[in-house]
Amino acid sequence: MAYLTTNPADENRYLCIYPAYINSKKTLAEGRRIPTEKAVENPSCAEIKDVLTAAGMNVRVENKLYPREWNRDVQFRGRVRVQIKQEDGSLCQEKFTS
Repeated sequence: MAYLTTNPADENRYLCIYPAYINSKKTLAEGRRIPTEKAVENPSCAEIKDVLTAAGMNVRVENKLYPREWNRDVQFRGRVRVQIKQEDGSLCQEKFTS
């Protein structure tokens, strides 16, 4: 991807998390990416942001819509971006390895 910078601290390189990724009510086809045992029921972007901020991560929220989300309601909008690596390539938080 030539348009992306090589600097891991650039905001375009942050990891994207949509609430559907961790929603226990979603199926894999609807976008859930983790096991239902580890998922939570109907998370919001604000809740995800609060948890990541409390863990000491650099976080920002964007007003984006997950492509597989059929409900266009405002409460389902949003995407959280979280910084995983610093400029030198080291992890921002050593306790979160992946």
